[in-house]
Amino acid sequence: MSILKIEAFSGLSGDMFLGALAELNGAYAELVQLPQKLHLENIEVKITDVEKAGIACKHIKILDHNDYQSHKHVHNHGHAHDHREKQISLAHDPAHAHSHSHHRHLKDIEKIIDHGELTDNAKKIAREIFFHLGTAESKVHGIDINKIHFHEVGAIDSILDIVGSAILLDKLNIDSSVSTAICTGHGFVMADHGRMPIPAPATKELLLNVPTYAGKAKGEMTTPTGAAILKYLNPSFEIPVLIEKKIGHGPGEKSFEHPNVLRLSLCEVSGNKKEEVFMVETNIDDMSSELLGNDFQENLMNVGALDFYFTQIIMKKGRPGILVSVFVAESKLKEVSDFLLENTSTIGIRSYPASRQILKRSAKTINTSLGEVEVKEVKLPSGQKRMTIEYESAKKISVKLNRPISEIFSILNKEL
Repeated sequence: MSILKIEAFSGLSGDMFLGALAELNGAYAELVQLPQKLHLENIEVKITDVEKAGIACKHIKILDHNDYQSHKHVHNHGHAHDHREKQISLAHDPAHAHSHSHHRHLKDIEKIIDHGELTDNAKKIAREIFFHLGTAESKVHGIDINKIHFHEVGAIDSILDIVGSAILLDKLNIDSSVSTAICTGHGFVMADHGRMPIPAPATKELLLNVPTYAGKAKGEMTTPTGAAILKYLNPSFEIPVLIEKKIGHGPGEKSFEHPNVLRLSLCEVSGNKKEEVFMVETNIDDMSSELLGNDFQENLMNVGALDFYFTQIIMKKGRPGILVSVFVAESKLKEVSDFLLENTSTIGIRSYPASRQILKRSAKTINTSLGEVEVKEVKLPSGQKRMTIEYESAKKISVKLNRPISEIFSILNKEL
């Protein structure tokens, strides 16, 4: 089971996430090609070796060499400049300089994502992160999400921070994430509306129900982009005992007495994990099963469900019904319970503690006669290993070769 551990002792931002994820994936060379994948011209991904309070790491900066004339802003790279909350600044700290403020709507950004040479899942992740940003801004400013001008978020450097992070999260293929409390910074920043408190309004909205603290350093340590990526990851803030396999550091541009980095660790549970969870159940007999389809199931996982299943049952008076059963960690029990009450016709739910034992697992890509295939490998209590073909991977081969997916599975299973 692959777990991403987030240590935000110096806050969160898009470029910090991008830098840390690039180190975890060893994907710096791939990021240099990102502008071409998104069909963007005159964009440069600059990677610089830096040291933050004794930690050697690489800072990733997106440079836009296009001339937007009246839209172009010139910042002094040697001095701090203020974030602008209305423009949804994505920098980690005030020393980060944006190239311009090219205004875009959400649909314009989604068009760049959809036309990019990315996996379907990377596109989905990027769209979700932007949706979280847009939803927060919409609420803060009282503007419909489709009418919001994404000012600094619409700048190419910020788009690449988010899309690049989405690509690298897709490559990691993590099962879940955990996080420390988030350092937000403190003080005020100047915005179009005047002096704004830190955390800025959109960041504050995105960090609802998240443990935070101000920290000692003055300034904006966590930005809306960093908070939106965190919201997508939906981490648990109860960190279990983990085996850390790999570490990545994502530096901010400014330097403090402490290391101004975001530290991400790729972790595994120790052995075959036995953990305490809760089972949440409800019986439904007055709701169309269509409403329990893909959207419902996807959102159920997003609010914190570990797993779920539906069972056909016969209720009192002979009425046919559906039993909805959801496994959830105690830290997400309220969120999942509230989701079921809000999104089904039930008027009550029940929950009780349970335990589950999980085999140690990992995602791999293997070479076969039909090309590369993604598999899940698990370690059995006996020490033997077993591989299972990922359905979506087999489906892509089926479509590419125009052959039945059952035939694809039959061929691949013989080669495992």
